[in-house]
Amino acid sequence: MKKLLLGAALLPAMTWAAGAETFQATNWMAPAHILNEFPYQMFAKEVAEATDGGLTFEVYSSGALVPAPTTMQGIADGVAQMGIVYPPYTPSELPLNNTVNDLAFVARDDLAAAFAWTELGLTNAKIKAEWSKNGGIFAGGYSTPFYNFICMGEVVSPKDVAGKKVRVAGTAQTEWIQSLGGVPVSVPIADVYSGLERGSIDCTLSDATNLDKGNKFWEVAKTVNTLPQGVVVGATYVFNKDFWKNLEPAQRRTLLDNIALGLARSQVAYHVGVEAALAGSKERGLKVSEPTQEMRDTLAAFQAQVAAKLPAKAMAERGIEDPTDVLNEFVALEQKWQKLVADVDRTDPDAVVAILRANLYDKLDENTFGLE
Repeated sequence: MKKLLLGAALLPAMTWAAGAETFQATNWMAPAHILNEFPYQMFAKEVAEATDGGLTFEVYSSGALVPAPTTMQGIADGVAQMGIVYPPYTPSELPLNNTVNDLAFVARDDLAAAFAWTELGLTNAKIKAEWSKNGGIFAGGYSTPFYNFICMGEVVSPKDVAGKKVRVAGTAQTEWIQSLGGVPVSVPIADVYSGLERGSIDCTLSDATNLDKGNKFWEVAKTVNTLPQGVVVGATYVFNKDFWKNLEPAQRRTLLDNIALGLARSQVAYHVGVEAALAGSKERGLKVSEPTQEMRDTLAAFQAQVAAKLPAKAMAERGIEDPTDVLNEFVALEQKWQKLVADVDRTDPDAVVAILRANLYDKLDENTFGLE
């Protein structure tokens, strides 16, 4: 974590003649959450330093400015100039983005998925158009680590899920739990702790960092099973269109450079956090187990089904045009990024951001990006 705080490619300071102005950044996560601490708290501080105070963001955390479900609208209306958006909170407004999120259930590498999702959002005309239609400019995104079973009772095989109430985050997860005879429950992440404690839910599908960082599920849960049940992806940085348009090119360049840094730091923090959370859970007496081969095979078969049926399902249920080309591009991009990050030290944000910049952000033209 010291590397995250002190390292990561220091950016040159840049001063503008224009007077300083403070803009609003909205994040519905707690300040200590990985997706707030690194890409928002540190981002705001370092952007202000890099611009000698010429561009300053005031970060509103825990939904204090606008709650998660209305963040997209808040950005479009100019209530916030920047915010974090999770597409499943606005399924009717972002149907194509949500379809890609469904495909993330079959992801093979969470770091590669994060950067594939980011490149898709930055470069794919259809995805960019969907953000623009909703009043925003997508500038970078995240992937959670793989989702695991975090439960009150042990889950290692398919039969263990039958009848259990399992908190889910997305369509693919919902259908996966239903296929096992479980009961999917949709509740905000902030309510999972009390749900486990009271018994209103038996399990949650969550990435392991939730055991420790912020949500502290290890205080109530009894077991963790490490079956890698896909990831979910979201938009770390979405900007108000007028705000972005009115920036000077040098300001946009500084933001893009710091965005790449924020994304790299977040993904490194997730990687480091998973290892620390699982080790800490064992120390606290939680049973951390591996899935049976039957469970692995059942998941693999379900994931293959998700990928095959998703285009037709999305057209029928989300009312969109055939998304096959977009989904194929995401798969190809994940494969591309798997190769690019195959040998990188995933605990070193300097190494990660160097790859992200060289292969993506350095190629963005600050004179035209977001102005098309």
